[in-house]
Amino acid sequence: MFTKILIANRGEIACRVITTAKKMGIATVAVYSDADKEARHVKLADEAVRIGAAPSRESYLLAEKIIEVCKQTGAQAVHPGYGFLSENEAFARRCEEEGIAFIGPRAHSIAAMGDKIASKKLALEAKVNTIPGHNDAIAGADQAVEIAQGIGYPVMIKASAGGGGKGLRVAFNDKEAFEGFTACQNEARNSFGDDRIFIEKFVQEPRHIEIQVVGDSQGNVIYLNERECSIQRRHQKVIEEAPSSFISDATRRAMGEQAVQLAKAVKYESAGTVEFVVGKDQDFYFLEMNTRLQVEHPVTECITGLDLVELMIRVAAGQPLPLTQAEVKREGWAIECRINAEDPFRSFLPSTGRLVRFQPPEETMFQAEPEKKYGVRVDTGVYEGGEIPMFYDSMIAKLIVHGTDRNDAIHKMRAALNGFVIRGISTNIPFQSALLAHPKFVSGDFNTGFIAENYAHGFVAEDVPHQDPLFLVALAAFMHRRYRARASGISGQLAGHEVKVGEAFVVVVLGAEGQHQQYPVAVTDFEDKSGSSAVQVGANSYKIESTATLGQSRVQGSFNGQGFTAQVERGAGKNPLALRVAHNGTQIEALVLSPLGARLHALMPYKAPPDLSKFLLSPMPGLLVDVVVQEGQKVQAGEKLAVIEAMKMENVLLAAQDGVVGKLVAGKGESLTVDQVILEFV
Repeated sequence: MFTKILIANRGEIACRVITTAKKMGIATVAVYSDADKEARHVKLADEAVRIGAAPSRESYLLAEKIIEVCKQTGAQAVHPGYGFLSENEAFARRCEEEGIAFIGPRAHSIAAMGDKIASKKLALEAKVNTIPGHNDAIAGADQAVEIAQGIGYPVMIKASAGGGGKGLRVAFNDKEAFEGFTACQNEARNSFGDDRIFIEKFVQEPRHIEIQVVGDSQGNVIYLNERECSIQRRHQKVIEEAPSSFISDATRRAMGEQAVQLAKAVKYESAGTVEFVVGKDQDFYFLEMNTRLQVEHPVTECITGLDLVELMIRVAAGQPLPLTQAEVKREGWAIECRINAEDPFRSFLPSTGRLVRFQPPEETMFQAEPEKKYGVRVDTGVYEGGEIPMFYDSMIAKLIVHGTDRNDAIHKMRAALNGFVIRGISTNIPFQSALLAHPKFVSGDFNTGFIAENYAHGFVAEDVPHQDPLFLVALAAFMHRRYRARASGISGQLAGHEVKVGEAFVVVVLGAEGQHQQYPVAVTDFEDKSGSSAVQVGANSYKIESTATLGQSRVQGSFNGQGFTAQVERGAGKNPLALRVAHNGTQIEALVLSPLGARLHALMPYKAPPDLSKFLLSPMPGLLVDVVVQEGQKVQAGEKLAVIEAMKMENVLLAAQDGVVGKLVAGKGESLTVDQVILEFV
């Protein structure tokens, strides 16, 4: 076994590898860029070596520099994590040449699976299902119908040079195939000057389901069940679960056996994933193989009780797999939510900056103890007070739960999201809460188009309807009364002006443009039990129990006998006196006033915000890569004005209306904050 390994990565996956290495008694070496010198993985490792500047091409992608650090520190092996150099055939080969163990597959396996055309040919040879199709140019419409009949309807007719939806038709019968071929050919000829047409099977209501495989150097390969990864936004996975609620045991076994056949065909050693597209009738077809550890590997660890990182390290050290296919378990249900630094209410734009607060829910399962069942696990590479840099991926944590069944896992995940406190940056937690509450997700009725279909116009607060919105009002009043009760007990108060607790309040829920709603609320404490109150909101009665104080962000307790976790803070929103209450993805900002205070508040005039239409504001923190207009230039609506880069994403800012550029305020190469002025219009 190795005595020291280097982790050629950063963030949560670097921390994840360090955790298992420590469990195995292996010393670790971290590498870091200038942006990561205070990062969590640097603090956790036994040694840390700087490898370059902040951009990944000047640090984490420098293969020769990483090999040099291995030699310098005496690291016998390197774990590449995922991303960066993890599927780089040349890097794996250089490690092999230098006598450094690559904790991953051999270079020849990476090469074989890295080429999409070559991998499909290999899959065919290994008798793995591939999408049926005719990949030679088709002579005419009659031949197209003949081919479509041979493949089986529905089929997708597409132009070789197609793109942007042009030269693409789906046919469900001979007539549609004949007409679709002709239409595609005409569109392709006119749009691309290339009228070659291909036909392949159209997979209806496709799901993205992947099989985890592990192989050793003795030729043993096993599969560790499947992961359901169909909840995706712009081809990026958002929620993953294991197992899949969709496939049968027979389909699971057939997919697993085919994945093993493919892995054996390329003499696969280490952990890898074979990805399939699965149709509505459970017909499945090979997509590609990822020759590395996947982001979503924890859900597999939960249901099997195996540590995949440990298996990778042992296989790289030449040890055989410690179990057979018959010994692979499938216990309970696991779900993973990717917690990203992005603002779902602003088109998911990246959000960078300092983590003013970072308090994950309490962990009851741990990375190095995957055999421990049922609970909550958090994999992260950040900490409270740390900085989220603009140079890397937006994922800051993975929240994983393991339940006895799917409903239990969903319940656990919703509670865990409620208790995940992150301040200083925006995150996608409200969006995750909305997905988990969606009736189609709960029933398992979804495919890869789920987010595009249900959130076609983006994500807004109204997309998270609360099953009992008055509970948030009741909780605001309950917490305010607890605050008043505490304040009333402070000594030295001016005689005749002591704080009176009171029982009658009015909760004013603050709305946009001064459209506030008022709710009279009565809060009565139960004398027999501290921290227990009866709260009456109109006709709704709530018995709320909690010992939380207003200084804590996370509030846990019960209402009407049901447990809950919510977040309540004063001054977290636009009004410094208001309470912000969040539960199950829904959030309100509310003032809790006396009845007289509420009457006076209703008389307050609404102050409209300033008109900012004459300014181009940065929608997110990032690097101003380019400003493509000049002072005095006339621009039309939709014209490109500037480009901002953050978290590997380039965002083009367009003119909202016709106008004339007056003054350029920010310059190319400048680091911007949210809502910083880039330019002014005349």
